[in-house]
Amino acid sequence: MLAKSIIYGLMASVASARFLCGTPEPTEEEKQIAQDFMIQEAASRRFDGNVTAQAFTVDTYIHVVARGTRPQDGYLSDATIAAQMDVLNADYGPSGISFNLLGVTRTVNTQWASDGNELAMKQSLRRGDYSTLNLYFLYNLGGGTLGYCYFPTTAAAGSTAFYRDGCSILYSTVPGGSATGFNLGRTATHEVGHWMNLYHTFQGGCSGSGDFVADTPAQSSPSSGCPVGRDSCSGGGVDPIHNYMDYSDE
Repeated sequence: MLAKSIIYGLMASVASARFLCGTPEPTEEEKQIAQDFMIQEAASRRFDGNVTAQAFTVDTYIHVVARGTRPQDGYLSDATIAAQMDVLNADYGPSGISFNLLGVTRTVNTQWASDGNELAMKQSLRRGDYSTLNLYFLYNLGGGTLGYCYFPTTAAAGSTAFYRDGCSILYSTVPGGSATGFNLGRTATHEVGHWMNLYHTFQGGCSGSGDFVADTPAQSSPSSGCPVGRDSCSGGGVDPIHNYMDYSDE
């Protein structure tokens, strides 16, 4: 059973990109997992000519961690949370993935709301087993970061990796939030992609296996804004700026 790794501390960002994702570079173990998946998919296509993914539902808990009880303190309403879940289901639905919201917690804690003492916060708030998605919406992540998450790896239930599992997301990126250019709820889509072992579209630049997804053209660096027609790695097709795993505006 897959766990998620302890990988916070290195921010994957480029000065020209306005989206800052705090999910660091994958470890060699994590890259090997992704490569194994790529090989399995390629083998399936050789035999079947097509791959039909099995639909599944992800049980989900949302944790609102605010500095106060006002909307501007990061205290999200039920309506906003419902809108965020609608975005996740719309974005992942075509791939047969749905999200079932089992519960919402709300906590006022100024330290936790600014991403202080992450482990203590998650040990207190985390719900469900290892297949359960926990999303933490925080008031401030620091350094311009909009979110970060944890890739799959192997870990024991109840371990530090188990508790740190999940995604921390800036509250103002929800639908209708105040993060200009990133307020349609798709920061959550991006970070949940990492939780599901997806890498950035610009992973590895123009060489190597990139993001380990064969139909994603190589990309040298993150996109900023909406650079339609950008081709940063010539010969493989234009950059996939509309892919959720890039940094382009929503």
